[in-house]
Amino acid sequence: MSDKSFIAVVMAGGTGSRLWPLSRELYPKQFLKIGGELSLLQSTLNRLSKLSFDAPLVITNDNHRFIVAEQLRQMNQLSGNIILEPCGKNTAPAIALAAFSALKRDKNKDPILLVLAADHIIKNEEAFCEAIKSAMFMAEEDKIVTFGIIPTYAETGYGYINIGARVESNIEVDNAHFYVAKKFVEKPERELAEKYCSSKKYLWNSGMFMFKASVFLSELKKYRPDIFEVCEEAISASSKDLDFIRLPERMFEKCPSESIDFAVMENTKRCVVCPVDIGWSDVGSWQSLWELSDKSPSGDVCKGDTLTYNTKNNYIYSDSALVAAVGVENIVIVQTKDAVLVANKSEVQDVKKIVDLLKKNNRTEHVTHREVFRPWGKFDSIDQGDRYTVKKIVVKPGEGLSLRMHHHRSEHWIVLSGTAKVILEGTEKLITVNESIYIPLGASYSLENPGVIPLILIEVSSGDYLGEDDIVRQKERYKKKINHE
Repeated sequence: MSDKSFIAVVMAGGTGSRLWPLSRELYPKQFLKIGGELSLLQSTLNRLSKLSFDAPLVITNDNHRFIVAEQLRQMNQLSGNIILEPCGKNTAPAIALAAFSALKRDKNKDPILLVLAADHIIKNEEAFCEAIKSAMFMAEEDKIVTFGIIPTYAETGYGYINIGARVESNIEVDNAHFYVAKKFVEKPERELAEKYCSSKKYLWNSGMFMFKASVFLSELKKYRPDIFEVCEEAISASSKDLDFIRLPERMFEKCPSESIDFAVMENTKRCVVCPVDIGWSDVGSWQSLWELSDKSPSGDVCKGDTLTYNTKNNYIYSDSALVAAVGVENIVIVQTKDAVLVANKSEVQDVKKIVDLLKKNNRTEHVTHREVFRPWGKFDSIDQGDRYTVKKIVVKPGEGLSLRMHHHRSEHWIVLSGTAKVILEGTEKLITVNESIYIPLGASYSLENPGVIPLILIEVSSGDYLGEDDIVRQKERYKKKINHE
């Protein structure tokens, strides 16, 4: 390892619709604890702990900003290092923003960037770290390194990289070989995928890259100056907001949408490929998650409160209720608080079609869970009827709800844990455990947790209209998007 600056760039966008109903638009798979005690995002950051990286840069969108911030805070890696894309423009602009931001950190350094997706699983972390260490030497020689996964079967859901001659380096690297990237291939049909695998000349495209920030930007400027110019201007006009780097929305909207493969990798002469066998998966379906998971002697994977009898090779997940299965085989059953999925394992790629139907029917189960995250904490809609809703609300220490009022409903709060500071019509009150307060219709109020433990309360709302749009914010606590040119 050299004394050069190294920065991990983690792309945490995307919706992961094929893992519905666990993955939703406002809480997609990269934030879920699928493989253990850490979310996929946290696992991505954690596997870098054995390497000497600076504070990471995480790229996400405005809707996910507080989820990302909280998960980075739990890892002690929150340091004003979250780049917010006002709108999705694919991977080439996202990586360009990270490269410009990395150079902006220290104008005297040209850091090496390791670009990773936030939603991948890597089983062999030791092999992963060794590959990263080896690739650093290539990056220091101004190469753009991509990591190709040695295929184990003819997968049609991945892109492929056709490798050519071996690349010689000025530095000898133990147990690592690098090859010319001859061609990047989109997801092939089954017959072609089988030919790729048997040829031993094709690797799965992992979407992981390493390069100097300046090298990537110079290649982007050469092949896609339109993307380069917009991203350079957007970072120059960016501003800090808490732990976020915000970009001017209208300026960034002008940026073309393009993948790094099409924008740079298929054009550059600097690309080299490092083949790796690291137990990699992009967790693209319930089938792939079943394959990755530890199984019972009968081949079942069971998560949560489940009971099975005479079952075989199933994936069964329970979020909040007992799920019992009898005499079924090769089935996926996923229960959440507001939805249940039952699918044959061989058909799970079509789960995204259910998501399409939800959109078509103007439903909301593809957008959010019953439990919804907010900047100040979260709420769980426990029950609702014709003229009432019941929510369990959790407010993080030091956070609170903006000053607001309602035209159509009143609210009654009961504190279960912690202390609530309520300002009601200009009068401040402290409400503690087993105490309550009534918020009349039309009254101005705000709520804050002044303590050091989470504030937990039950909110009962009643009235003629109970939609979230019946919130008139009179003073905004959390900054919105930048919309200027």
